[in-house]
Amino acid sequence: MYDIVIIGAGPAGLSAGIYAGRAGLKTLILDSKQIGGTVNNAPLIENYPGFDAIEGMALIEKMANQTKNYTQIKEFNSVEEIGKEEDIFKIKTKDEIFSAKNIIFATGTNVRSLDVEGVEEYSGRGISYCAVCDGNFFIDREVLVIGGGNSAAVEALYLNRIGVKCSIVHRRDKLRCDEKLQKDLKNNNINIYWNCELKSVKGDTFVQTAVLFNNKTNEEINLDVDGIFISIGNDPNSHLAKSCGVDCNEFGYIIVDENMRTSIEGIYAAGDVTGGIKQIIVASSQGAIASSDIQSKLM
Repeated sequence: MYDIVIIGAGPAGLSAGIYAGRAGLKTLILDSKQIGGTVNNAPLIENYPGFDAIEGMALIEKMANQTKNYTQIKEFNSVEEIGKEEDIFKIKTKDEIFSAKNIIFATGTNVRSLDVEGVEEYSGRGISYCAVCDGNFFIDREVLVIGGGNSAAVEALYLNRIGVKCSIVHRRDKLRCDEKLQKDLKNNNINIYWNCELKSVKGDTFVQTAVLFNNKTNEEINLDVDGIFISIGNDPNSHLAKSCGVDCNEFGYIIVDENMRTSIEGIYAAGDVTGGIKQIIVASSQGAIASSDIQSKLM
């Protein structure tokens, strides 16, 4: 019997594990994938206190090593179903059933794709969602980064730094990313196709052409490219919480109070799956709040 089972091993889940373990609570962290979540895809993090700049995977490694001092983590262990018997939650994975007094959903988000001709067809053959994962395949080659927020800017800067010839495609006439990132893009002479949207992707075995649509001039632009990195945001991974009856908002994000409690007694949520400001420091703080509230409840 666990005091807490945390579902998700990103910053929120790892921080919740640290606080729970240090409080003496028997805790288990489960994740369907490897530790780290979307932070593993971050080329460079420059706004996490204590580090001027650090790669996402490096930061997660430090977090995970610290968490393992207090809490067991089971990677690649997907939760299939959650039930409840009296006041105890039953968390079923493929091979085991775990019992817990409390659950923290730290399930994060999934990358958002585009419903555009050719995107699904060329996924993994020129279409990518992770510059860290795939950037090295495109050194000295032409690529596009689709998006206008922080993640798109960071992806473009990373690709440029490792020698990829990249441009940004943004559907508006102004980027949504931080001013510092906008200055970095300008200082690195990264080209931006303003007021443009990806209309289709063409090629043979791999991507060869991107067709853009300018929503101001109604013109089409055909570009010879080798790759397209899509960075247009994320959708909450809240289907498991919904299956438990947890209330979510119209966008699918889990609704929580100031203590990270959901609409179901004993179920908490923390991190990007709750919406709001999607930053590592925010996710970490929410994980700490959730575990601290459970600690005070169990005392």
